[in-house]
Amino acid sequence: MTIVAGIAPGKPDVDGLSYAALLARSLRTRLRVVCVVPGPWPTPLSGGVDREYAAYLADAASEEVPAVRSLLAELAPDLEAAGVTAEVVRAVGRSVPGTLLEQVAAADATLVVLGAGANGAWGHVVVGSAADRLLHSSPVPVAVATRGFRAAPGTRVGRVTVGFRGDQASAAALARAAGLCTELGATLRVATFGVLGRTMYPPEVRGEDDVLEAYLEQATAAQAAALALLPADAVPAEVERVVSRGRDWAEAVGGLPWTPEDLLVVGSSSAGLLSRVFLGSSAAKILRHSPVPVVVVPRASWRPRV
Repeated sequence: MTIVAGIAPGKPDVDGLSYAALLARSLRTRLRVVCVVPGPWPTPLSGGVDREYAAYLADAASEEVPAVRSLLAELAPDLEAAGVTAEVVRAVGRSVPGTLLEQVAAADATLVVLGAGANGAWGHVVVGSAADRLLHSSPVPVAVATRGFRAAPGTRVGRVTVGFRGDQASAAALARAAGLCTELGATLRVATFGVLGRTMYPPEVRGEDDVLEAYLEQATAAQAAALALLPADAVPAEVERVVSRGRDWAEAVGGLPWTPEDLLVVGSSSAGLLSRVFLGSSAAKILRHSPVPVVVVPRASWRPRV
């Protein structure tokens, strides 16, 4: 099992490196940190400009790899003792997401990790351009750190919260989150988030006085039913089921207690009875307010350790 962490050109991604180290340590797996270096122009330019640019990139890469290796050793000096084989490599490509997907395929990786984007709230998930493109194209789960994320050496994931909205896609995400908990030795929390107001109500629900109670009953029943469908040996020993609601997404997500050892798993979006409650039209509504790193699971992606 291998985790690939992507580093964009000239950007010392402390958030992503720290998150990748946390996941690799928790899973006791291999970690490949990829420094993506822009490739030369496909069409040679007159005057040898492309050769000069290629030489400049080679010089920059020769400095960046040792710098990233040193930064990783500073952030997670315990990886080797924790049984993690870590390497820092460079890869040349015109597209950071495309190059990372090539590395994922070459390493047969099961997860790709990126840091937070530069523009957004501190301590929350910020999806940058590379992460956004990967979220639309990656065949493996994409993990995104919160902005400013740091995990102290020795820290491991202790709890996985899976966002559950009551449809087949989130049931599949639940199954994968349960498997992840088994590998991590972590506890599982199944959470449904709802915003109080028009957008939280499924179209099947009628009546102003009964809508909140109906929503809570549907959410808790759907959670229990999805857990009951999992094989007994695939369910972690400790499972918590919760529903958190608020006047807006920040209040709904922030209404749950979170710790530095938490991560949030969400699945790909699809229509379902509770889909409006959780994601509405876009997963960005929940990701943007997550105070812990996330793992976004595409359909049929997370593979168990082999």
